[in-house]
Amino acid sequence: MYFPNRAASPEQIEVISRLPAQAPARTPLLFVHGAFAGAWCWEDHFLDWFAARGHPAYALSLRGHAGSSGHERLLWSGLAEFVEDVAGVAASIGGPLVLVGHSMGGMVVQKYLERQPAAAAVLMASVPPSGLAGSMLQLLWRDPVLWTEMGLVQAAGPHLASRSTARRSLFSVDVPEALVAKFANRSQPESQRVIADMLGWDLPDVARVGRTPLLVLGAADDALVPVAEVHYTARRYGAECEVFSRLAHAMMCDSGWRRVAEYLGGWLDRRGL
Repeated sequence: MYFPNRAASPEQIEVISRLPAQAPARTPLLFVHGAFAGAWCWEDHFLDWFAARGHPAYALSLRGHAGSSGHERLLWSGLAEFVEDVAGVAASIGGPLVLVGHSMGGMVVQKYLERQPAAAAVLMASVPPSGLAGSMLQLLWRDPVLWTEMGLVQAAGPHLASRSTARRSLFSVDVPEALVAKFANRSQPESQRVIADMLGWDLPDVARVGRTPLLVLGAADDALVPVAEVHYTARRYGAECEVFSRLAHAMMCDSGWRRVAEYLGGWLDRRGL
């Protein structure tokens, strides 16, 4: 399914959806992927799981990613353009939504919430409101080899990443090699502009984002967004926070994905969403 962007942009935005078998449906969920990925990263588990609980579940590919248009302009697409994509899909779905953003997608969600509140939002292994700099410095200190490899991936594309790099950066040790290979093979180049935005050019207004009820989720074995940054994000927004043991950065694909889904589902239940 493709949604035309309702803003001034001509982009066609890929949307993967799973709808509940029975009505009335609960609050729709819109999932926003992280860097180097696309809507496909939600497809194996989260979309079906939440649709089975009664939520219309949608995942978009931001412009220049996966099946969306704009690949030739990706290099200069920033947070503002990605927020346009989310806003266009949200308007097409209509009504109150819960936004769920992973990693870079969490920053996109924060920037979206500056301009328009949502029914609720969930930040999974998200770039914190202070941006990428802190996480990058911590990675350099903890694992300079991985830091160098990630820099090469950003500069030249994920084809330079070894399977070892993909596993160490994204997955826990018990994830099957076939899943690591599948994720690595579908990864793609990322925007240079959006990295600059997340380093400090376009950070969120915490007061405006905090108008929306937030849940912050993290992974204890995350090499890219350390637990300290997860707790920092939760403190800045006064949000509920949960960190999952034996889980790494790609929380929606990791072997423990169901624990994350169940916690998120319970949080939605408690809020009547």
